[in-house]
Amino acid sequence: MKKKKQKVNAAILIIGNEILSGRTQDKNTAFISNWLNTSCGINVEEVRIIPDVEKTIIKNIKKLSNKFNYVFTTGGIGPTHDDITSKSIAKAFKLKYGYNEEAFKILENYYGKKKFNDGRKKMAKMPRGAKLIYNPSSAAPGFMTKNILSLPGVPSILNSMIENCKRFLIKGSRVHSKTLNLFTVESNISERLGLIQKKYKKYVDIGSYPFFRLGKIGVSIVSRSTSKDKLLKVNKDLLELVKNKKIKILKI
Repeated sequence: MKKKKQKVNAAILIIGNEILSGRTQDKNTAFISNWLNTSCGINVEEVRIIPDVEKTIIKNIKKLSNKFNYVFTTGGIGPTHDDITSKSIAKAFKLKYGYNEEAFKILENYYGKKKFNDGRKKMAKMPRGAKLIYNPSSAAPGFMTKNILSLPGVPSILNSMIENCKRFLIKGSRVHSKTLNLFTVESNISERLGLIQKKYKKYVDIGSYPFFRLGKIGVSIVSRSTSKDKLLKVNKDLLELVKNKKIKILKI
């Protein structure tokens, strides 16, 4: 991992008609977001799901690349006709698209020359100058082009590869979090909660999330910050709110 930077952000671009149709459930967003936050101190600020359409991929790659430090794409780097992510990224940055010599050798060794057909060879095609993200599960590597890291859509394979992305990333400040689970309704605390958020808005993000547990309605208050000290101060104010309102805290 590269030298640490105070604030580093990322976006996730999920590519695939099967996600939009509902046939396949997206499991990669939560996994990548959690990994980036806990392991790299990188905050995911936007997620998009788009179809396997070249113009759409190119448009989104350009926009997200300019807006965020890193963009993680999933899907569309396999052997079939609708796997067009690699070629689309090459077009987005006006780079030549063709066989990556190292990727070709990795796949040829993995499958053997007799079984290394055209579909499998396609997985070695990527934008010129791409850096490989090695794949310990099924050999076919992902790749990084500029600030775009392209990974497969299959969750188990993506999960096995994610640590190999770390060497390309600048580490940001880790975001710490604190959760209070309260047996109350949001309307009972919303006004005071808003005042606490306003007080610490430069340092802490506060979210409220309703839940239904043990036959009762409740609210989870989640505070997130890169500063442990500020997080402790917010938690102190929240506990004061709980005390004044005589709200019961649910311990999990």
